[in-house]
Amino acid sequence: MHLVDVTMFHAPASGGVRTYLQAKHRLLARHSDLRTSLLVPGAERGSLGGVHTLPAPRIPLGQGYRFPLRRAPWRETLIGMAPDLIEAGDPYVTAWAALEAGQALGVPTVGFFHSDLPRLMGDRLGRGVRLRLQRYVGRLYGQFDSVLAPCTAMAERLADWGVSKLRVQPLGVDLETFHPRHRDHELRRRLGLGDHQRLLVFAGRHSPEKHVDVLLAAMGRLGADYHLLLMGPGMPDRVPANVSVVPRYCPPGEVATALASADAMLHAGTRETFGLVAQEAMASELPVVAARAGALKEYVPLGAGILCRPRDPDDMARATRELFLNDPQAMGRHARRHVERHFDWERVIDDLLGHYRQLRHGNPHQAISRNG
Repeated sequence: MHLVDVTMFHAPASGGVRTYLQAKHRLLARHSDLRTSLLVPGAERGSLGGVHTLPAPRIPLGQGYRFPLRRAPWRETLIGMAPDLIEAGDPYVTAWAALEAGQALGVPTVGFFHSDLPRLMGDRLGRGVRLRLQRYVGRLYGQFDSVLAPCTAMAERLADWGVSKLRVQPLGVDLETFHPRHRDHELRRRLGLGDHQRLLVFAGRHSPEKHVDVLLAAMGRLGADYHLLLMGPGMPDRVPANVSVVPRYCPPGEVATALASADAMLHAGTRETFGLVAQEAMASELPVVAARAGALKEYVPLGAGILCRPRDPDDMARATRELFLNDPQAMGRHARRHVERHFDWERVIDDLLGHYRQLRHGNPHQAISRNG
C-alpha cells in the first residue's frame, strides 16, 4: 500500500503538523508492505527520500510557509504518484487537489482538520467571515471518505457544519525526546533564579489565539517568586521583570530541556485543537496550568494540572498559586503516566494504520469514532 500525504503546513519552523507527519512516516517505514510519500510546497520541483516538492510562493511574514495557488499541478503530481490512499493536511488548494486525484484514481481520500480555520479567522475578521468559512469547510470536508479531527470538540463542530465521516484522531508525543531525564540543573542559574523561585515555561509561536498577553499579565500578578520562560518566534521583547524570552524558533531538543527543567507550564491558548506542547510538557513530568478551552480542557486531565477561566490573568495567577499549594511533582508524574497510556506515537500510528486499512477495504465508517 502506498500512502501519500499532501499539505502546505510544512516549513522548517512549523509545528504540530510537521511533527505528526515525521512521526507517521518514520513509524510506517517499519512495515514492509507500506510505502509512504510526502508532497509539500518548496522553492522548486524536487524529490528526495520520499519527500516531493512543487514550487509555491512564500507567504510574507509566514515563518517559511508557502501557499500553492494552482490546483492542477498538485492534482496531476498526485495522480502520477499512484497512491492507494491520499491524506490532505490543510483546507486549501492541496485539499481540493487530493479530492480530484482520489476521484481520478478511485482511491480513498482522508482530510485531517488540524486547525479551526473558521474560528481563527473569525476572531480576526468577524462573525460573517466565520460563518462563510464554516460553510466552506463543511462543503470541502464533506467530500472526503474520512475526516480526522484531533479532539472531540473539533469533531463535534465539524459535525455541526455538515461533515459526517468523522474520526477523533489525537496526535502523539515523542516519549524519549520529551522525558524528565533531560533536566538541566544549570538553567535556573543561567536565568538568575534562586532556589525559592518557581520556573514556569511556555513554548510556541506568538499568535493572537495563544494569548501571550494573558501570560504576561498573570506574571505581573504573580510577582518575583515566579519566573516565566517564553520560547518561540515573534515573542514580545517588552515583558515584566520576571519573564525571560527566547524570541526564535527553538528545536525540539531545546524545548524538551526547558520543559524538563521547569516546575510547571502556563498555556493560555483558547483555539488549540490538540495542544501538542502541553502534552510534551506532561511527558516531561510537568504539570500544566491551562485555559479551560479547546482541546486543553479535554487533554489536560484532573490530577495533571489545573484549568482556569480563558483570557483571565487573575484566574491564571490564582490557578498557578493553587498548583504549588498541592504536590506539583506528584501531578507531573501522573501527567507522564497519562501521556504514556494515551499519546505514545507508536500506539497512535498503529490505530491510524488500522483505520487506513479499513478504508482501503471499503469498510463502513462510524461517525465521530474515537481512537483508543
